[in-house]
Amino acid sequence: MKEFAQNYFELLNGKYAGINLTRITEPEEFWNKQILDSIEPFYQSKTFQNSINESSLHIDVGFGGGFPLLPLAFLNPQKEFIGIEARAKKAKVVDEIALELGLNNVNCHHIRLENLLIDVPCSITLKAVGKVYDFLSLINAKNKVKVFFYKGPNFTNIEAAQIKRAKSEWSVIEDLEIDVQGTEKRYIIGFENKNVPHGTTNKKGLLSLASLKKA
Repeated sequence: MKEFAQNYFELLNGKYAGINLTRITEPEEFWNKQILDSIEPFYQSKTFQNSINESSLHIDVGFGGGFPLLPLAFLNPQKEFIGIEARAKKAKVVDEIALELGLNNVNCHHIRLENLLIDVPCSITLKAVGKVYDFLSLINAKNKVKVFFYKGPNFTNIEAAQIKRAKSEWSVIEDLEIDVQGTEKRYIIGFENKNVPHGTTNKKGLLSLASLKKA
């Protein structure tokens, strides 16, 4: 992982520096705040780890510079990872970076979450992309899906109303404090939909997740 992190850091601050994929310019800070922050939830949460292991693929939404998408994909080379990003430039560049890092199990796409039909079993991550219910309400799923949010300190107070609203449609399957060296308190909170909404497949213009799978 250290060699992977070093190569990743050099790409972001070298060849791709002009894309502004990270503001971090020190290797140690990059290791703590980007790499460890991405992978420690996988190591510390058995619920999260099992969800990735048991799903046919994993989706990372709004990955920005590739976090936690690429570090998680590095840890799980046998699993297919799909990144979806609203900004076309970042989707294209992170796809290139994945290949340069030897990650053949990653595929990035320029698409918004609300325009995707989740029609295959999968797990989903969202990191630093907004509030819980605002994003859960955008998910169009034909089947059960597990969604994990990476969150910072005080999120339970800041998003109390969002979490309460989400619980009417989603079960909380994980709520765990994550210890990450060199960072503030971190949490991972996971949800699973209680029911598959009727009429999901009738929504017009949705792109099938199955069509994005490599195989």
